[in-house]
Amino acid sequence: MEEKNINNTGNDNSATEHEFLDKKTQQELEAKSQEIVKKLDKESATRKFTGKMAKFFYILCLLVSGYHLYTASFGPPVTLVHRSLHVAMITAMGFLMYPCFKSSDHSKPSIIDWILALLCFTVPFYIWNDYLGVVERAGNPNQTDLIMATLLVVLVLECSRRVTGNALTVLSIIFIIYGLFGREFPGMFMHRGYDWPSLSNHFFANTEGIYGTSVSVAASYIFLFILFGTVMHKCGMGQFFNDIALALAGHTKGGPAKVAVIASGFLGSINGSAVANVVTTGAFTIPLMKKTGYSKEFAGAVEASASVGGQLLPPIMGAAAFIMAEMISVPYSNIITWAAIPALLYYLSIIIQVHLRACKDGLTGLPKDKLPKTGDVMAKRSHLLIPVFFLLYMLFFSGTTVIFSAVLTILVTILVSFIRKETRMSLKDLLDALADGAKQTVSVAVACACVGIIIGVCSKTGFGLTMANTIISLGKTSILFTLIFTMITCMILGMGLPSIPAYIITATIAAPALSKLNIPVGAAHMFSFYYAMFANLTPPVALASFAAAGLSGGNPMMTGVASVKLAIAGFIVPFMFVYSPQLMLINTTLAEGLLTAGTACVGVFLIGTAVEGYVYTFMPVWLRVIAAVGALLLMKPGFETDIIGVAVLALVLFLQKKRQKSEQKSQGV
Repeated sequence: MEEKNINNTGNDNSATEHEFLDKKTQQELEAKSQEIVKKLDKESATRKFTGKMAKFFYILCLLVSGYHLYTASFGPPVTLVHRSLHVAMITAMGFLMYPCFKSSDHSKPSIIDWILALLCFTVPFYIWNDYLGVVERAGNPNQTDLIMATLLVVLVLECSRRVTGNALTVLSIIFIIYGLFGREFPGMFMHRGYDWPSLSNHFFANTEGIYGTSVSVAASYIFLFILFGTVMHKCGMGQFFNDIALALAGHTKGGPAKVAVIASGFLGSINGSAVANVVTTGAFTIPLMKKTGYSKEFAGAVEASASVGGQLLPPIMGAAAFIMAEMISVPYSNIITWAAIPALLYYLSIIIQVHLRACKDGLTGLPKDKLPKTGDVMAKRSHLLIPVFFLLYMLFFSGTTVIFSAVLTILVTILVSFIRKETRMSLKDLLDALADGAKQTVSVAVACACVGIIIGVCSKTGFGLTMANTIISLGKTSILFTLIFTMITCMILGMGLPSIPAYIITATIAAPALSKLNIPVGAAHMFSFYYAMFANLTPPVALASFAAAGLSGGNPMMTGVASVKLAIAGFIVPFMFVYSPQLMLINTTLAEGLLTAGTACVGVFLIGTAVEGYVYTFMPVWLRVIAAVGALLLMKPGFETDIIGVAVLALVLFLQKKRQKSEQKSQGV
């Protein structure tokens, strides 16, 4: 999920950390993490309440979580009432949590903030009081409908500006202008144009605007899985991930970097927030990487690329994955299945590059006697994996809904925590987890509400279909060129937007274009999903890379470039599963999917050697080019290309081994 609060780690203070970093250093890094995330991530710059205000807001958060748990367990009210109440609660919390300006009071809300928070509830009260009238008048609003619709749009835009920054708000306003003045636009972008009553009512009185699919998903799946994440944190899941990663990989060549990849992948798979993931695990792993001998930029890049990948890694992934399931009307278990092999390929690629870099630079691991033992870690905390396996069982085999599965999994997590004293949750821990879950949902849900304005304009004006036709015309019906234009579109949008609205917009605009070229709808949406996520890494706007650079002390742009190099497989894998849907296990047998994955793994290895320029010893440029070509051939489906790719692998290994022996002989080794 797009969780942004990195303070609420519950029992996650690992003793292991202090064996490598003294207490003062750890405190300095944590403080630095807070400064970085506030500076780079608008969604984390919240007020810090004290006294009566803190108690009031705590109770409000518990009520919000209680409402969502109740409706998930026993069913929500009618659609518009439920979604409008969800938006009202979240935006009201947003106005109280986020200052209007940087110069505003960061300790308590102003009178204006309180007024705006109270106004948020007038809209759901109006809909609840006159539900049938609002629905029946859709398309022909009366004066009060118009006032309520306008109020809703203004509140959502202002809350979005405070919570997510200017980019999404400005883009939404541009789309509103497009909806109002469509006759003034040139060429294919011209449309009939709509007056404000018609457009605003479209945002307000149906499920194609603000109260659309994204808000529906935020009010159900996303809220519950964020709660699941906060409960898992309170049990000490973060410490378990750190310790098991240290035990498995800490002693190997370049161990701290591999620990960063494994720990960030594990944490991201139940968290999904790139920036929060960076500052949570990076505060520990980045200093260790630097001590081992990795450069500042490379250390930051490892953490950034691994953290971004958490949004791609099942079982929970990022919030956008739930929206994808809803948009294309498939079970969430399908999304998990589609995402599994591509995500593992991505992490395999990072591990390979990290290992080759360690070999190239002669880096060692951490002292084995100072690392936790795998057996001890599993004995103490392996029971925390039970809720994860339970969730997978519920999603794949129980036949129940995702919402009910999430509620049961939260209950199972609480019960499992009592198995051992170290993970046992007190009543306060549970209440804190519920309050944290509500707070962490605000940034996601506000973005979902605001993007509903953009989607509403697209559905009203046909803009999405126009853009799809434009992308296809630019690609000249060539799948490759269409994919490239789609990738560029996703990356540009992703630079300025949070990943959820970036995915929703690109999926609305680009996925239909890909589907028109007979690309499976799952592959089309996953393609958009990948590039919306990777915008967190690519300069000039790369929030995850910049956050990691802040912790490592490296150059932000150079860290961004290094992050792209490490994540290079992630930029290629989407093209792979478009051309070869077997990689997503679409319309194929498990054996065919695994065979495709096997050749892709070899291709990923060759990519690593080409990027790092090392295997056994340093590679000449011409051999790196050959390795890159072999990698691309292995990633393209087909028996002939696979044979050539394997031959290239054999050639690279043979020549490099021969070169290594020659160098050793000349050095008298």
